[in-house]
Amino acid sequence: FEAIDNQFYQTAKESGGGFIIGGENYGQGSSREHAALAPKYLGVKAVVVKSFARIHLANLINFGIVPLTFVNPDDYERVDKMDVLEIHIGDLCGSCTLHNRTKGLSFELTHTLSPLDAEILKAGGKLPWIKKSMDERKQEDE
Repeated sequence: FEAIDNQFYQTAKESGGGFIIGGENYGQGSSREHAALAPKYLGVKAVVVKSFARIHLANLINFGIVPLTFVNPDDYERVDKMDVLEIHIGDLCGSCTLHNRTKGLSFELTHTLSPLDAEILKAGGKLPWIKKSMDERKQEDE
């Protein structure tokens, strides 16, 4: 993120993560897992964008970061760096709302998560989901 915000790492570390707000085709150019892994370890909980690159979207889910898109892509222009944002994701069914507490605005968000994707995200990512699934099978076998 250095080209856009050379203080991103420091800000994310100090604030405990938060959200990434992005534009079109977010994640294009890097289908490697590191592009999703670094934000995960900085505490990023969700990425809200106009649209996602397909492979990066899958990597975000695998690392437990919720991928959301603006219902109205123009809403992207109404969010500024360091705005205080709040999202209540709930059970990851259907849409949710992004509240911009700084500006008193709200934006509708959506996602393309399958039921399995939602289950993986609720577990914290693919590896925790696999562990949970294995533990459940082990208990069933006992």
